Amino acid sequence: MKRLFSIVCTLVLVLSLVPAAFATGLAPAAAVDDKVWSVLEESETAQIVITFKGDSKPSADQLALLENLGIDSAISMKSLPIAGAIATKSQVEKLATNDEVLSVYLNEKLAYYNADATQITGVDKAAADRTFQELNGGFPVSGKDIGVVVNDSGVDGAHKDHEFGRNLVQNVLGQTNLQSIVGIVPVSYTEGVINTDTNSGHGTHVAGTVGGTGAMSGGEYAGAAPGADLIGYGSGAALFVLDGIGGFDYAITHQEEYNIRVITNSWGSSGDFEPLAPINVASKKAYDRGITVLFAAGNSGPGENTHNPYAKAPWVISVGAGEKDGTLVDFSSRGTEGVGGTFELDGKTWTWKDEPTLVAPGVDIVSTRTVSPVTSLATEQDVNTLDPAHLPYYTIMSGTSMATPHVAGITALLLDADPTLSPDEIKSILTQTATNMPGYETWEVGAGYVNAYAALDAVFNGNTYGATLNSTKDFNADAVAESNTQDFAVDYTVNVSTQHKFPVAEGTSVLSATANAQGLIEQTGNPVNLVLIAPDGTEYSSGISLLFATTYERTVVVNGPQTGEWTLEVRGLKGTAENPIALAVPETVQGTVKTTRISGITGAADIAGHEAGEAIASGIENRLFDSYENGLFKPDSKLSRAELATYLVMGAEVRQNLSEAPNFTDVSAELSPYAEAVTAQGAAFRDYDQFNAGVMTVKADGTFDPKGTVSKAELAYSLVQSLGLEEEAEAFSGDVTVQYGDTRVAITDQGDIPAHLKGYVQLALDLNILNAQFSVTQGTYDLTPTVQASFSPAEKVSRGDFAVAFTRYYEVFFAQ
Repeated sequence: MKRLFSIVCTLVLVLSLVPAAFATGLAPAAAVDDKVWSVLEESETAQIVITFKGDSKPSADQLALLENLGIDSAISMKSLPIAGAIATKSQVEKLATNDEVLSVYLNEKLAYYNADATQITGVDKAAADRTFQELNGGFPVSGKDIGVVVNDSGVDGAHKDHEFGRNLVQNVLGQTNLQSIVGIVPVSYTEGVINTDTNSGHGTHVAGTVGGTGAMSGGEYAGAAPGADLIGYGSGAALFVLDGIGGFDYAITHQEEYNIRVITNSWGSSGDFEPLAPINVASKKAYDRGITVLFAAGNSGPGENTHNPYAKAPWVISVGAGEKDGTLVDFSSRGTEGVGGTFELDGKTWTWKDEPTLVAPGVDIVSTRTVSPVTSLATEQDVNTLDPAHLPYYTIMSGTSMATPHVAGITALLLDADPTLSPDEIKSILTQTATNMPGYETWEVGAGYVNAYAALDAVFNGNTYGATLNSTKDFNADAVAESNTQDFAVDYTVNVSTQHKFPVAEGTSVLSATANAQGLIEQTGNPVNLVLIAPDGTEYSSGISLLFATTYERTVVVNGPQTGEWTLEVRGLKGTAENPIALAVPETVQGTVKTTRISGITGAADIAGHEAGEAIASGIENRLFDSYENGLFKPDSKLSRAELATYLVMGAEVRQNLSEAPNFTDVSAELSPYAEAVTAQGAAFRDYDQFNAGVMTVKADGTFDPKGTVSKAELAYSLVQSLGLEEEAEAFSGDVTVQYGDTRVAITDQGDIPAHLKGYVQLALDLNILNAQFSVTQGTYDLTPTVQASFSPAEKVSRGDFAVAFTRYYEVFFAQ
């Protein structure tokens, strides 16, 4: 934090130097990324990516331009009109004014990787697990010899990641154009076609996600099952019902030849589920043959009744698209609450529900691009994200189309581990091992977020998962809520912003506001606070300090807010020696204000009028916690460690994780899966590498102590750790402080905070998850009052205290 003031000054200086081309009197013809100028203020050269005008590789004249400017270190793409180079500020200024140059961007990697997706879902962890390797004949689980049909636009078998004749064992061009048919003839297709994806790129991307080897990226962008045998069935960019059916027909006809066990379909339609629709009939026939069928849920969210009808069939796996932070992306199609039914087919009664089966990563997924012809999918994002050497071979796409092949690859891993698994068993394993997604109903996310590691553990070690799933739980309490959200934008300059006024209606249970303070070039963060001012002048601040450079979001939550007109503004952080004058970077801060009204609650008869009542009702509505079987919540009772473990798994997106033998002898069989999950390494979903400690600690004597109480400092650890912020918390040093108005106040009893928990307490205060207690004293002759703050780290947390903290955590979880 000692560098804060100097950093901010540097940022302001950089802002004044951004339009360098203008300073020289030159009119820039190309778009130049602000980050290029920022780097060149600190360094003599920068690694840049130059995009020339044109549709193919850079021309001889364009490459001569680089040479004439004295650039002697550059990489030219073979197909894309792009080159990477090391350049000086003067050279960049000249490039910016050249008519042949479209843009100049910094060669900077961002966190948009398929490697992220395989980390998040546990694929990487499973591949590296020594026990799994021993149980798999000494080799990592890779989907070896499992045939997966990619029923899509086609696959480019010239790409080394899925090369025809190697892991792309067959590539088929479907031909079902009725207008070209004369007479009654059998369906025909052409096998052995190297590239069947000549006008789309969609199917190639899907194939890479399923089982690309990562050959062109040193394994960085390998798919979920790099050992699988891929079979491409391509119908081109325009897909009709017959085309889709053709893929199923080919899979069934050639099942034994290629050991086809999986068929993935990243396409669909709209409308109601009809069991006898031809696509559903085709998928059922494949299911009958032991082929696991996957369909994308669709990209028509976030409204209800947007679910792909082919994904509703009870014998298929429907996959929604999640963000890599564990939330559900808006575009992912939803089912319809309470809609479903039964029907008879082939002598069996089937039950279907209008909901996805589960969710997988589907946003900013890096996978293979067609080598020829060159596609233009996500070109700008590719240039800003990928290494220039990878640009000809990979591209970034988002959609349930990207999430579905990830689960198809995981399915191949399960079949590699146990080839006898049936489609029903695979679907059950995937749902039973999923991770709860707080704030969502089953009609939105099904069982939750896919967990490949737990699924493989269930297959290899026979561990029984699913006891902690919200999707199958009967809750004691229920609440009905109505929420309204509005966007805002305020302009921040120097140390004050414009104001945003908004009304809060009578009966509002929770008011929350979230802002994004991105700072300079949307990369630095900005030391500002979000402040809500009640009608009576009471202020509620986001209190951010420690994390401003690594987390841009500011969140304020007010339970039981006053009725009337509220004011929102942004203020510069001050009160520290490093930044005494509240200096921050000018920017337009955007965000949302949400008001929630609980219109009805059952099963919690004792919360009416309680100070924590609104928070309790909100948490019950979002399935963060529950009341007791007797219909009481008991807000003043102390929270037990057993309850904390249960509620963290319910509402903090904690992964299921079972040991071969239970670690604790002092917990019941019912509590055991919760205790194992919260104490496991990599418990928090947002611990993407799955290396961090658990979200609860084991007692010194190795017991779990389920009936023990929870202190405020311990709660700070659990909630901050659940956000995946271990590194930030462990790096903290110095005094624990809290925001009061426009200044920082040191915690007077910080000496009572265990040293290893100080960073967690600091973050819990900064994120407004937990609060300090303030006292104001003023002597008879004192000109100003003295403000003191205490935390009471050893204080035992009540159930009402926890409800308030956990509903705040919930808002922070979605804001981060």
